[in-house]
Amino acid sequence: QVHVVESGGGLVQAGGSLRLSCVVSGSTFSIDAMGWYRQAPGKQREFVAGISNSGSTSLADSVKGRFTISRDNAKNTVYLQMNSLKPEDTAVYFCQRGTWYRDTYYPKYDPWGQGTQVTVSS
Repeated sequence: QVHVVESGGGLVQAGGSLRLSCVVSGSTFSIDAMGWYRQAPGKQREFVAGISNSGSTSLADSVKGRFTISRDNAKNTVYLQMNSLKPEDTAVYFCQRGTWYRDTYYPKYDPWGQGTQVTVSS
């Protein structure tokens, strides 16, 4: 069974940076695309970023130019580097396996992990 563990969240001032990590077990990580999602209080979970198994990336418009997704297949880990953080980035961040087709990430909807809380103060 696939298991993901997200980490790296915290409290940061607006304009600051954080790097999130997601370690995946129970799957052939190097084959899968991976994605990051976030869910703010009272809102639906939304796509943030995706990365193919070969390193192609896709970012939500709201984070383009500020966030970067990357992966280390040797460590079964996907990262989300978040710069120039804004209060509206405050949310619980989750990772998810996926597939990749024509430059688009599609989630596999494995059971979600606990996520990691990111809070950006103004």
